[in-house]
Amino acid sequence: MHNNIRGILYTFIFAIPAYFLGNLFPIIGGPVFAILLGILAAGFKRPATFEPGIKFTGKKILQYSIILLGFEMNLFNVLKIGSHSFYVMIFTLLTSFVVAWSIGKLLALDRCTTTLIGAGTAICGGSAIAALAPVINAEDKDIAFSISTIFLFNVIAVFLFPFLGHLIGMSDTGFGMWAGTAINDTSSVVAAGYSYSTAAGSYATIVKLTRALMIVPACVFFAVLTTRCNKKSSNFNFYKIFPWFILWFIVASIINTIGIIPESITHLLGSAGKFCIILAMSAIGLNTNLHSLVKNGFRPILLGLCCWFAVAAVSLVVQHVLGLI
Repeated sequence: MHNNIRGILYTFIFAIPAYFLGNLFPIIGGPVFAILLGILAAGFKRPATFEPGIKFTGKKILQYSIILLGFEMNLFNVLKIGSHSFYVMIFTLLTSFVVAWSIGKLLALDRCTTTLIGAGTAICGGSAIAALAPVINAEDKDIAFSISTIFLFNVIAVFLFPFLGHLIGMSDTGFGMWAGTAINDTSSVVAAGYSYSTAAGSYATIVKLTRALMIVPACVFFAVLTTRCNKKSSNFNFYKIFPWFILWFIVASIINTIGIIPESITHLLGSAGKFCIILAMSAIGLNTNLHSLVKNGFRPILLGLCCWFAVAAVSLVVQHVLGLI
């Protein structure tokens, strides 16, 4: 741990301004500012003694941040209120991954970038990418491509979805369901929902929180899949490949749900988790090659567009079939 201190402190230089910028511009969010600042700083030479700490921040602290986020998740409440969205979410989740893998193969994108963009679109944007990245052993460039792509469509969604909702004449609950299942990041869901109406914003937020729970089965599934693909079946060891930080995320969620810790403390822990994500994104940016990002940036964006369009369309179709619109 002693060898990591300098690198961890170095990432704070970029995480702190990114945190405040994220508060000023919540639609963009602190993680995006963090990764951008890190990428810009990556072009400058830094002491080699920083490297272990930067890598530790981008991997381990990223996992710790997901655990801390669990302290703001009320499992029973979200599941109860968001039960109507379950079928819509199942179809949109499957659609996102099928489209991601199909189009990603056509675009000759690597497996990790394809999976992360599919997960970010299907589940909850940057949080899903942060949770899944260590499970599938994604490299920093894969995370950078994915975060950048998800961010682009988050911003577009805030302006486009309310316009289309009014154009179609959607009800508050119908639009809330659509925004909650088809917009990637929580901040963008909230912004788009409340710009449509207060009722739509409240409903969209609940749906989005329910959708975020899909991080857990997705991580377990990809942990097993990744190991099956990379090792012989005789070497399969579930204990070694299981994403234990997701288990602790569930434990943290249960602790918050039953209320054995004061709300002020769980809120503080959740806020610490959000800052740790910003810290980890700074480290990922610092390990990202800007030239490579620009050179290969168009294909991930095209993949993200295909996934986003497919998920938005399927959400509307399933709602129509179920009579929810």
